[in-house]
Amino acid sequence: MPFRRLLAAALAAAALLPAAARAQPAPDTLAAVRARGSLSCGVSTGVAGLSLADSQGRWSGLDADFCRAVAAAVLGDPEKVRFVPTTPQTRFTALQSGEVDLLSRNTTWSFARDTGIGLAFAGVLLHDGQGFIVKRALGVSSLKEMDGATICIQPGSTTELNLADWARANNFRFNPVLIEDFQEVQQAFFSGRCDSYTTDLSGLTSIRAGQGARRDEFVILPDVISREPLGPMVRKGDWRWFDVVKWTLNALVAAEEGGITAANAEARRGDPNPETGRLLGTSGEFGRQIGLERDWALRAIRATGNYGEMWERNQAPLGVQRGANRLARDGGLIWSPPFR
Repeated sequence: MPFRRLLAAALAAAALLPAAARAQPAPDTLAAVRARGSLSCGVSTGVAGLSLADSQGRWSGLDADFCRAVAAAVLGDPEKVRFVPTTPQTRFTALQSGEVDLLSRNTTWSFARDTGIGLAFAGVLLHDGQGFIVKRALGVSSLKEMDGATICIQPGSTTELNLADWARANNFRFNPVLIEDFQEVQQAFFSGRCDSYTTDLSGLTSIRAGQGARRDEFVILPDVISREPLGPMVRKGDWRWFDVVKWTLNALVAAEEGGITAANAEARRGDPNPETGRLLGTSGEFGRQIGLERDWALRAIRATGNYGEMWERNQAPLGVQRGANRLARDGGLIWSPPFR
């Protein structure tokens, strides 16, 4: 074949590749979840207040409750969830491979994660920041007093990258101890293997509270070196499922904004407020637009309560202040787009 014809054939074949890729069927997670009759939800290996299993194997926490809210919206039953523990290093693979339908496990929304791994964040469930815990006996009051310290970190997390950036910018030296498992890295700190342990403030508050009578032996330093918007993730390309997850989160927030609770949600269906009617399914066809029943949001709210109720149940008992996680009208960063 003459060179020109060979080149033209090669270029034509190359031009077809993107079209072929686009021709691949998009995943239909909503249909798969319904056919299976349960939601597979990726969670952490155990962080109190976010996702933690008790001795009976029942999961609790803000992330776990969000999984239940989605199950209630889709399947009508918040208990139809299979919780799948994941580590910082296995969480994205579990979602990419389809092992889980939804990842709800204290994962920070970042540019690289939102654009480079075929996954998408559906919103912010918790605004957090990276902090440090030390033993009170160490006698330090700020991170900069700990130059040369040994610091426990979970690898494969933004925590590891944030500390490296902060150290470089502040000429700070440290010796990292990298341990993947959340329980093991805590134990390394409490046993004295590390001078400090760093993770999100919600996690630090949780593990400090878990020390019971010993909790005053430990101090969370005032240094917060990052912003960590934590939220649920789904696979890109499955946009109907993306909408289901995103708008379930919005519904929980909108319910708090409207004073709708688990206890009064059913009674509020007769509310004359048009926004309430659209949220709870008494007017409009919002459920149909995302492949769900009209009362999908009502089912989610009855299952877990609104966002504020979820917070009070899971975060408040640990002493975590809502801060940025207050509603926007109260000075926080939590708000929902309108149901219109």
